[in-house]
Amino acid sequence: MKTKKKIMICLLCFLLISTPARPATVAAIPILEIVKAVAKKVIKAIDLRIQKLQNKTIWLQNAQKKIENILSKLKLDEISDWTEKQKELYKNYYEELAKVKSIITYYQRIKDISEKQVRLVDEYERAWSLFQKDTHFKASELDYMQSVYSGILDESLKSIDQIFLVLDSFTTQMSDAKRLEIINSAADQIDANYDDLTLFNRQNVLLSLQRAKTEHDVKSIKQFYGIP
Repeated sequence: MKTKKKIMICLLCFLLISTPARPATVAAIPILEIVKAVAKKVIKAIDLRIQKLQNKTIWLQNAQKKIENILSKLKLDEISDWTEKQKELYKNYYEELAKVKSIITYYQRIKDISEKQVRLVDEYERAWSLFQKDTHFKASELDYMQSVYSGILDESLKSIDQIFLVLDSFTTQMSDAKRLEIINSAADQIDANYDDLTLFNRQNVLLSLQRAKTEHDVKSIKQFYGIP
Protein backbone atom coordinates (compact mmCIF):
# COMPACT_ATOMS: atom_id res chain seq x y z
CA MET A 1 0.00 0.00 0.00
CA LYS A 2 2.90 2.39 0.68
CA THR A 3 4.18 1.93 -2.87
CA LYS A 4 0.80 2.84 -4.32
CA LYS A 5 0.57 6.00 -2.21
CA LYS A 6 4.04 7.12 -3.27
CA ILE A 7 3.20 6.60 -6.94
CA MET A 8 -0.03 8.55 -6.68
CA ILE A 9 1.52 11.42 -4.68
CA CYS A 10 4.38 11.76 -7.20
CA LEU A 11 1.97 11.75 -10.13
CA LEU A 12 -0.27 14.33 -8.48
CA CYS A 13 2.68 16.64 -7.81
CA PHE A 14 3.79 16.28 -11.43
CA LEU A 15 0.32 17.13 -12.69
CA LEU A 16 0.05 20.19 -10.46
CA ILE A 17 3.40 21.49 -11.73
CA SER A 18 3.06 20.66 -15.42
CA THR A 19 -0.65 21.22 -16.16
CA PRO A 20 -1.52 24.79 -17.21
CA ALA A 21 -4.66 26.43 -15.87
CA ARG A 22 -7.72 26.16 -18.13
CA PRO A 23 -11.36 27.29 -17.93
CA ALA A 24 -13.51 25.25 -15.53
CA THR A 25 -15.71 23.82 -18.29
CA VAL A 26 -12.80 22.38 -20.26
CA ALA A 27 -10.34 21.50 -17.48
CA ALA A 28 -9.15 17.92 -17.22
CA ILE A 29 -10.22 16.00 -14.15
CA PRO A 30 -7.08 16.00 -11.91
CA ILE A 31 -7.52 12.38 -10.84
CA LEU A 32 -7.76 11.24 -14.47
CA GLU A 33 -4.07 10.81 -15.28
CA ILE A 34 -3.40 9.32 -11.85
CA VAL A 35 -5.98 6.58 -12.38
CA LYS A 36 -4.67 5.78 -15.85
CA ALA A 37 -0.98 5.93 -14.91
CA VAL A 38 -1.37 3.74 -11.81
CA ALA A 39 -3.44 1.18 -13.74
CA LYS A 40 -0.78 0.99 -16.46
CA LYS A 41 1.96 0.56 -13.85
CA VAL A 42 -0.01 -2.30 -12.30
CA ILE A 43 -0.38 -3.95 -15.73
CA LYS A 44 3.37 -3.64 -16.43
CA ALA A 45 4.30 -4.97 -12.99
CA ILE A 46 1.90 -7.91 -13.31
CA ASP A 47 3.24 -8.78 -16.77
CA LEU A 48 6.72 -9.06 -15.26
CA ARG A 49 5.47 -11.15 -12.35
CA ILE A 50 3.51 -13.46 -14.64
CA GLN A 51 6.57 -13.95 -16.84
CA LYS A 52 8.69 -14.92 -13.84
CA LEU A 53 6.02 -17.26 -12.52
CA GLN A 54 5.60 -18.88 -15.93
CA ASN A 55 9.34 -19.57 -15.99
CA LYS A 56 9.03 -21.08 -12.54
CA THR A 57 6.08 -23.16 -13.72
CA ILE A 58 8.17 -24.57 -16.57
CA TRP A 59 10.93 -25.50 -14.13
CA LEU A 60 8.48 -27.13 -11.73
CA GLN A 61 6.75 -29.03 -14.55
CA ASN A 62 10.11 -30.40 -15.70
CA ALA A 63 10.86 -31.41 -12.12
CA GLN A 64 7.44 -33.05 -11.91
CA LYS A 65 8.12 -35.09 -15.06
CA LYS A 66 11.43 -36.28 -13.63
CA ILE A 67 9.69 -37.33 -10.43
CA GLU A 68 7.02 -39.21 -12.37
CA ASN A 69 9.72 -40.99 -14.39
CA ILE A 70 11.46 -42.04 -11.18
CA LEU A 71 8.19 -43.27 -9.72
CA SER A 72 7.41 -45.34 -12.80
CA LYS A 73 10.79 -47.08 -12.55
CA LEU A 74 10.67 -47.80 -8.85
CA LYS A 75 9.20 -51.01 -7.50
CA LEU A 76 6.51 -51.00 -4.83
CA ASP A 77 8.88 -52.34 -2.18
CA GLU A 78 11.37 -49.55 -2.98
CA ILE A 79 8.63 -46.93 -2.69
CA SER A 80 7.69 -48.26 0.73
CA ASP A 81 11.29 -47.78 1.84
CA TRP A 82 11.35 -44.05 1.09
CA THR A 83 12.03 -41.83 4.02
CA GLU A 84 9.50 -39.26 5.15
CA LYS A 85 11.93 -36.56 4.06
CA GLN A 86 11.95 -37.80 0.48
CA LYS A 87 8.18 -38.06 0.41
CA GLU A 88 7.89 -34.50 1.69
CA LEU A 89 10.33 -33.27 -0.96
CA TYR A 90 8.29 -34.68 -3.84
CA LYS A 91 5.06 -33.52 -2.23
CA ASN A 92 6.43 -29.98 -2.07
CA TYR A 93 7.08 -29.96 -5.85
CA TYR A 94 3.42 -30.68 -6.56
CA GLU A 95 2.15 -28.20 -3.99
CA GLU A 96 4.47 -25.45 -5.25
CA LEU A 97 3.39 -26.02 -8.85
CA ALA A 98 -0.28 -25.79 -7.88
CA LYS A 99 0.43 -22.62 -5.89
CA VAL A 100 2.28 -20.93 -8.75
CA LYS A 101 -0.48 -21.75 -11.23
CA SER A 102 -3.04 -20.34 -8.79
CA ILE A 103 -1.07 -17.09 -8.40
CA ILE A 104 -0.79 -16.71 -12.19
CA THR A 105 -4.58 -17.01 -12.40
CA TYR A 106 -4.99 -14.29 -9.76
CA TYR A 107 -2.51 -12.02 -11.54
CA GLN A 108 -4.26 -12.48 -14.88
CA ARG A 109 -7.58 -11.45 -13.35
CA ILE A 110 -5.96 -8.40 -11.75
CA LYS A 111 -4.47 -7.48 -15.12
CA ASP A 112 -7.91 -7.78 -16.75
CA ILE A 113 -9.38 -5.43 -14.14
CA SER A 114 -6.54 -2.91 -14.63
CA GLU A 115 -6.93 -3.02 -18.42
CA LYS A 116 -10.63 -2.23 -18.05
CA GLN A 117 -9.67 0.67 -15.81
CA VAL A 118 -7.52 2.04 -18.64
CA ARG A 119 -10.38 1.51 -21.13
CA LEU A 120 -12.68 3.42 -18.79
CA VAL A 121 -10.32 6.42 -18.81
CA ASP A 122 -9.87 6.20 -22.58
CA GLU A 123 -13.65 6.15 -23.07
CA TYR A 124 -14.03 9.16 -20.80
CA GLU A 125 -11.34 11.08 -22.71
CA ARG A 126 -12.90 10.25 -26.06
CA ALA A 127 -16.43 11.25 -25.05
CA TRP A 128 -15.43 14.32 -23.04
CA SER A 129 -13.38 15.76 -25.91
CA LEU A 130 -16.46 15.45 -28.17
CA PHE A 131 -18.98 16.84 -25.70
CA GLN A 132 -16.87 19.95 -25.20
CA LYS A 133 -17.07 20.64 -28.95
CA ASP A 134 -20.80 19.94 -29.20
CA THR A 135 -22.63 23.29 -29.45
CA HIS A 136 -25.86 21.69 -28.20
CA PHE A 137 -24.55 21.76 -24.60
CA LYS A 138 -24.37 24.79 -22.32
CA ALA A 139 -21.38 25.57 -20.12
CA SER A 140 -23.41 24.68 -17.03
CA GLU A 141 -24.23 21.28 -18.55
CA LEU A 142 -20.57 20.62 -19.28
CA ASP A 143 -19.81 21.45 -15.65
CA TYR A 144 -22.44 18.93 -14.57
CA MET A 145 -20.98 16.29 -16.91
CA GLN A 146 -17.55 16.81 -15.42
CA SER A 147 -18.88 16.45 -11.88
CA VAL A 148 -20.48 13.11 -12.87
CA TYR A 149 -17.25 11.94 -14.52
CA SER A 150 -15.28 12.94 -11.42
CA GLY A 151 -17.59 10.84 -9.27
CA ILE A 152 -17.23 7.80 -11.55
CA LEU A 153 -13.44 8.10 -11.66
CA ASP A 154 -13.24 8.59 -7.88
CA GLU A 155 -15.28 5.41 -7.45
CA SER A 156 -12.98 3.56 -9.84
CA LEU A 157 -10.07 4.35 -7.51
CA LYS A 158 -11.61 1.90 -5.06
CA SER A 159 -10.81 -0.86 -7.56
CA ILE A 160 -7.16 0.20 -7.53
CA ASP A 161 -7.16 0.11 -3.73
CA GLN A 162 -8.50 -3.45 -3.83
CA ILE A 163 -5.97 -4.46 -6.47
CA PHE A 164 -3.06 -3.28 -4.32
CA LEU A 165 -4.58 -5.05 -1.34
CA VAL A 166 -4.48 -8.32 -3.30
CA LEU A 167 -0.95 -7.70 -4.54
CA ASP A 168 0.19 -7.06 -0.96
CA SER A 169 -1.59 -10.24 0.14
CA PHE A 170 0.99 -12.42 -1.63
CA THR A 171 3.58 -11.31 0.93
CA THR A 172 1.22 -11.60 3.89
CA GLN A 173 -1.12 -14.22 5.31
CA MET A 174 -4.41 -14.23 3.40
CA SER A 175 -6.61 -17.14 2.47
CA ASP A 176 -7.37 -17.92 -1.16
CA ALA A 177 -11.06 -17.44 -0.42
CA LYS A 178 -10.47 -13.91 0.92
CA ARG A 179 -8.16 -13.05 -1.99
CA LEU A 180 -10.76 -14.25 -4.48
CA GLU A 181 -13.46 -12.27 -2.68
CA ILE A 182 -11.44 -9.05 -3.03
CA ILE A 183 -10.68 -9.69 -6.70
CA ASN A 184 -14.35 -10.36 -7.47
CA SER A 185 -15.32 -7.19 -5.61
CA ALA A 186 -12.79 -5.14 -7.61
CA ALA A 187 -14.03 -6.66 -10.86
CA ASP A 188 -17.66 -5.88 -9.99
CA GLN A 189 -16.69 -2.35 -9.02
CA ILE A 190 -14.89 -1.53 -12.27
CA ASP A 191 -17.64 -3.21 -14.33
CA ALA A 192 -20.23 -1.01 -12.62
CA ASN A 193 -18.09 2.12 -13.15
CA TYR A 194 -17.57 1.31 -16.81
CA ASP A 195 -21.28 0.63 -17.35
CA ASP A 196 -22.20 3.91 -15.60
CA LEU A 197 -19.76 5.82 -17.80
CA THR A 198 -20.94 4.34 -21.10
CA LEU A 199 -24.60 4.80 -20.12
CA PHE A 200 -23.99 8.44 -19.20
CA ASN A 201 -22.19 9.00 -22.51
CA ARG A 202 -25.10 7.47 -24.45
CA GLN A 203 -27.59 9.67 -22.60
CA ASN A 204 -25.61 12.79 -23.47
CA VAL A 205 -25.40 11.83 -27.14
CA LEU A 206 -29.15 11.16 -27.16
CA LEU A 207 -29.76 14.58 -25.60
CA SER A 208 -27.69 16.22 -28.33
CA LEU A 209 -29.72 14.40 -30.99
CA GLN A 210 -32.98 15.49 -29.38
CA ARG A 211 -31.86 19.10 -29.63
CA ALA A 212 -31.16 18.85 -33.34
CA LYS A 213 -33.43 21.20 -35.26
CA THR A 214 -33.11 19.74 -38.76
CA GLU A 215 -32.54 16.39 -40.42
CA HIS A 216 -29.18 17.67 -41.61
CA ASP A 217 -28.29 18.53 -38.02
CA VAL A 218 -29.20 14.98 -36.93
CA LYS A 219 -26.95 13.49 -39.61
CA SER A 220 -24.11 15.83 -38.61
CA ILE A 221 -24.40 14.82 -34.93
CA LYS A 222 -24.42 11.11 -35.80
CA GLN A 223 -21.35 11.57 -37.97
CA PHE A 224 -19.67 13.62 -35.23
CA TYR A 225 -20.14 10.83 -32.66
CA GLY A 226 -19.51 8.00 -35.12
CA ILE A 227 -23.07 6.66 -34.97
CA PRO A 228 -24.11 4.47 -37.95
